[in-house]
Amino acid sequence: AVEKSTAKIEVILHPLDKWRLYSQFQNGKAVGGFIQYVRIFGLVGLLVLVIACINFVNLATARSERRAREVGLRKAIGSARMDLIVQFLIESLAIAFVAFLFSLLLVQMALPGFNRLAQTRIDLPYSSPVFWAVMTGYVLLTGLLAGIRPAFYFSSFQPVKILRGVMQAGTMASLSRKMLVVVQFACSFALITGTLIIYHQIKYGKDRPTGYDPSGLLEVDMTHDLQKNYKPLKNELLQDRLVESISTASNTPDGFSASLAVTGWPGQKAGESLEMPITGASMEYFRTVGMKMKAGREFNSNADSTNIILNEAAVKRLRLVDPLNSLITMEDSSKHLRVIGVVGDAVMLSPFQAAIPSIFTYNPNWANNILLRLPSSANIHESVARLTAVFNKYNPSSPMMLHFADENYAHKFDAETMLGTLAALFAGLAILISCLGLFGLSAYVAEQRNREIGIRKIVGASVWQIWRLLSTNFILLVGIGCLVAIPVAYYLLSGWLDQYDYRISIGPGVFLLATGIAILIAVGTVSFQVVRAARANPVKSLRRE
Repeated sequence: AVEKSTAKIEVILHPLDKWRLYSQFQNGKAVGGFIQYVRIFGLVGLLVLVIACINFVNLATARSERRAREVGLRKAIGSARMDLIVQFLIESLAIAFVAFLFSLLLVQMALPGFNRLAQTRIDLPYSSPVFWAVMTGYVLLTGLLAGIRPAFYFSSFQPVKILRGVMQAGTMASLSRKMLVVVQFACSFALITGTLIIYHQIKYGKDRPTGYDPSGLLEVDMTHDLQKNYKPLKNELLQDRLVESISTASNTPDGFSASLAVTGWPGQKAGESLEMPITGASMEYFRTVGMKMKAGREFNSNADSTNIILNEAAVKRLRLVDPLNSLITMEDSSKHLRVIGVVGDAVMLSPFQAAIPSIFTYNPNWANNILLRLPSSANIHESVARLTAVFNKYNPSSPMMLHFADENYAHKFDAETMLGTLAALFAGLAILISCLGLFGLSAYVAEQRNREIGIRKIVGASVWQIWRLLSTNFILLVGIGCLVAIPVAYYLLSGWLDQYDYRISIGPGVFLLATGIAILIAVGTVSFQVVRAARANPVKSLRRE
């Protein structure tokens, strides 16, 4: 509620380059918009980069024995530890640079699809020095982040033990690898959970009753010629049965163009004033758009110019116990407007927002749109062609601006659909990278325990027993990663859902499903290497013994 005496209009300037990213305002200040999605995917991209770095660290340290002899020889001939650290960091930076070159190729290939999805036009700014400076910084950061752990780990080897052949990876190295696997799959689990939550939230919004019937409803922008020739246009369309119903309105059913202050109503508190969207409509409006009356009646004569119809949200907002025949006063009007009906709520703006309190007034002259209801048996293409011919007849000075209500309604999900699609792509990428790391580690473990597997097979161990022996540890790590990620994912996703009035609740089912998906993928990844090792001929593994 606002005091009418304190209400004022202010004009603000909003830079053109911020219209798309900063389109939401609060108290005259831009507070958000698509920039929220940019931040979300910036965070997701960082998670994927961290997962990739973890892969590098794990695979590098797991195969440390292959670099151990090199380190021992270099130290034996006088190399300092810092020289080795620098060498390994340079190797990591070189790998990061090569990966960056490949990433440019992949991004260039993916940009057309991304531009279609995001309905934008983005090109890589190859000629921009800032771009190359920022990318060089990312390459350096990634190379150092991925290489610093292996560099310090390799350089700590003692040459005496290495050259004597007694060098073994310590328990701390194995523990750190396990911890990194947990972190890696925790990130992947969070992305899987996020994708599932976004999917269910979009489906929840799409399953929400719209309050009107957008199927077969067409919207035509009103022009001066159409305003002047509306009656003969309406008669011809109805006589030729091109439409079932036709109406004029100040706005379409899924939006509004004007709001007015309600200054008086039964039960009004002292100094209370409310502002509500108002729609001026002709008598056929509710029948044409498919909105259902909950109480009272529709407009049926010119005498209804002093009558109004409220939606259910307006009745609730005005706290009207018995709304019919209640008297309402609007700003700049000395007349009392009588409530003659209550209509069901319709989704006017976002399908995820609460229903907006709205007022409908009989005012056929206040028309920005013509609404057409096609017959249920009509062929859309034929009907549009015939309608275009009729409209061009009565509106020769400009082309008919035709919109499909169901398409306009579908566009309300564009941002969430884009978010869900990109989240699924990022989740798939994170899972792929995590599985590559797990694949490498399982191959390493199978190689290290090759002789053990051969001995167990000779004494009668089955493939299942060997699989269980080698896979249990990996599956346990993945399960721990999922458990660690649950509270973090719940907190972040709950915060994302809080921006919606019409939203799902996060139950345990989505976490169980995400855990099942993560473990199933991990089992499939590990099993390939483990089963291959378990089915190998034990004679080959024991021949060198």
